[in-house]
Amino acid sequence: MPEVAIYAPGTPMWIDLATSDVGASSAFYGGLFGWVFKSAGPDSGGYGMFTLKGKEVAGIGPQQNPQQPPSWSMYVATEDANATAKKVKEAGGKVVAEPFDVMQAGRMGVFQDPSGAYFSVWQPGEHNGSEIVNEDNTWGWSELNTDDIAKAKPFYQKVFGWGLKENPGAQPYTEWQVNGRSVGGGMQALPPNVPPHWATYFNVADVNAAIDKVKKLGGQVLMGPQDTPQGPFAVIRDPQGAVFEIIQFRG
Repeated sequence: MPEVAIYAPGTPMWIDLATSDVGASSAFYGGLFGWVFKSAGPDSGGYGMFTLKGKEVAGIGPQQNPQQPPSWSMYVATEDANATAKKVKEAGGKVVAEPFDVMQAGRMGVFQDPSGAYFSVWQPGEHNGSEIVNEDNTWGWSELNTDDIAKAKPFYQKVFGWGLKENPGAQPYTEWQVNGRSVGGGMQALPPNVPPHWATYFNVADVNAAIDKVKKLGGQVLMGPQDTPQGPFAVIRDPQGAVFEIIQFRG
């Protein structure tokens, strides 16, 4: 089980769900992945952690803006959230929320890249990120879906120092790299009426069995299962409206 204690700067290190109903969403993801909800405390504004085998794998909390749909967010590790905010501005991105302290857990900021995709950064305090990744029923990958990958590439290189591994073909695909290791992906592909975004992938042992669970738990299958060289995947919408992907990863 790949347990992680510390993430190198520039590495995606945490995900969380903003939802209209924390209780109902917790029941859905608990039924699908076996996650258990743990409150972050009375001063957390309803925020909590999803755990698997006692380890924190993701976060969940109420939507801060009811006008925006429920969604998953990705956080990238940084040693200095303020310095990262400055780099975002210099690289042509937008600061949505200036860096701020989250109790003793850490410091975060929210940004948009030049193509419009939202992402966050996390400067660790007591919280260091997802404690289990790349296993069944845990976060395995984040992928930028955008209509302007050419604009996004130099932005993330300037902000996080990401290297690029290009995969040409009918659907060109970029792998973002930290110290020579791929930590996420990106491509020029958007369904109609969908804004640029960072998609969240969860690993599952059997994509068809997971799809059956999704349907029984009140979720929707928006696409798939569809085969890829990495494994079959499907696009899912949870009962509150948040979209994510599941993949039966081949390694």
